[in-house]
Amino acid sequence: MIERLSLNSLKYFYYVATYGSVTMAAQKLFVTQSAVSKQLKNLENDLGIDLFDRVNKTLVLTSKGEHLFSCCQQVFPQLDRCLLSLSKSQTLRQQLVLSCEPTIAMKWLIPRLVNFNQLETGFEIVLLTGGGPVDFQSSAVDLALRRNDFDWGKGIYQEKIADEHVVAVRNANLKQHRTLLLSSSRPQLWNQLTHSKLLNDELLTYSQLVLDHFYLCIEACLTGLGTAVVSSYMVEQELANQSLQLVQPPVADSSSYHLLSATPFYEDSRKVQFKMWLQQQMLDSEATFSAI
Repeated sequence: MIERLSLNSLKYFYYVATYGSVTMAAQKLFVTQSAVSKQLKNLENDLGIDLFDRVNKTLVLTSKGEHLFSCCQQVFPQLDRCLLSLSKSQTLRQQLVLSCEPTIAMKWLIPRLVNFNQLETGFEIVLLTGGGPVDFQSSAVDLALRRNDFDWGKGIYQEKIADEHVVAVRNANLKQHRTLLLSSSRPQLWNQLTHSKLLNDELLTYSQLVLDHFYLCIEACLTGLGTAVVSSYMVEQELANQSLQLVQPPVADSSSYHLLSATPFYEDSRKVQFKMWLQQQMLDSEATFSAI
């Protein structure tokens, strides 16, 4: 069977299934839409099955298509790792510049970067703090870690890293003010949580104090000024050392973290390697705060 199939057609199928669009797959692969459609048709003919149902101009995976996609999700990352191992002997630039939102950088990423930079990957991560859109052309940034709460523009390649989760925390060792500490950096968060009824009734009765950044919310919370609603990743250490305690367990806020690049990830083995490491780190963190 394998000798009759084109690896190229499987790659095209993988991209269409990943992005749910022939148009998007064509953009990512730098080919025409007709080329993608032709490869899909050839693959279906070779296999003798339908991989997609065409419903109102939308592609929906069939059950057999879902099975093949699941196989591809296992195979292509393995190929990435294989290609990485082959390229380790190549001379690479020593630094990969990453832009990251300030609080997640300070509270979660920086403590982990020390370990990454000790992995003998042949390069190290240089961190710049910043948020919002990234102008890769005019800056020295190679990658950016952002949440998908804004339009990052056309021509940007992205890989999802992890879903965002938020918690409500307080300092249990100090007398508490009935104040809810919120950040102006996420103006829609309060509406999302209340409309989805994800906060307990007591917190809804608190007065609100809005600060500029989550970092300030956490610091205010540590001094006992109120209960902070923040990203779970940002208070992982404080929960672990019990300087803060949960008032509201982690809940998904419908946003997620994505790694952005101006060029395809597969073209730079360093980007693939860092992406895989970052995904695992956030998975480990999710497991940690889910177990609290």
